[in-house]
Amino acid sequence: MQDTIPVLTIDGPSGAGKGTTARAVAARLGWNFLDSGAIYRALAVAAMDRRVSWEDEAALEALAESMDLVFEAGPAPRILLWNNDIGRRILTEECGNLASKMAAFPAVRRALLDKQRSFRRLPGLVADGRDMGTVVFPDAPYKIFLTASAEVRALRRYNQLKEKGIDVSLAHLTEEIEERDRRDRERQTAPLRAAEDAVVIDSSDLTVDEVIEACLSVVTSH
Repeated sequence: MQDTIPVLTIDGPSGAGKGTTARAVAARLGWNFLDSGAIYRALAVAAMDRRVSWEDEAALEALAESMDLVFEAGPAPRILLWNNDIGRRILTEECGNLASKMAAFPAVRRALLDKQRSFRRLPGLVADGRDMGTVVFPDAPYKIFLTASAEVRALRRYNQLKEKGIDVSLAHLTEEIEERDRRDRERQTAPLRAAEDAVVIDSSDLTVDEVIEACLSVVTSH
């Protein structure tokens, strides 16, 4: 009866605030949390470590199926790949760009689909990604498409990385985000788009707390 477990999907482009929002909403609701982007980024780390080419779809599919990935919840959440903490490594732009390229392969997306759906457990799930409401959980009763301008998203990412001691260029980040948006929108498999029944929220001029409350209201108003 897994399909009766409630799910809130929060989709949108990179840097829209999905991760921060989804974690906070999951905590407020007491639900489980899925960062689907981290799954793809973990595959990127695995590919780099195992020296698998991002262009080798078959090898990436096999790697995705064998990947031992664990999300540890709690005050200091960790992402463990083969028991190694990769939380910092998946934040790099190199990892993000590689993950975006690999996500365009249908075989890779199929291999990771079951892993994502396995997070649907009681009492509910908040799923953050790009195709949560359209492909992974199309039957989810609550769907949000969270967006913001490319400039705002680049600045947020810039500040986030600087706080973690990672040196980046704001102009370069903006270019990479725009390129990633284009690639995500134009890919043949599960392109980035809002589900027809999703509530669209533009976070460009909203505070984090305002975005969280707007998302919570989607669930509590039903």
